[in-house]
Amino acid sequence: MKLNDEIINLRDKLNKSIDKNECYEYIYSLSVELDQLIALYYEMKHQIRESKFKA
Repeated sequence: MKLNDEIINLRDKLNKSIDKNECYEYIYSLSVELDQLIALYYEMKHQIRESKFKA
């Protein structure tokens, strides 16, 4: 599964858990995990961009 797909799936899972008013700790853990995936996405995107400039 691509990182983009993982982000989309986790975002949907987070939104559904918020809609269902699930427990705070669960929602928070999903949010933290989503933040980490988004940070990884931008880190990878930045590395790709820098590697294009070095070539």
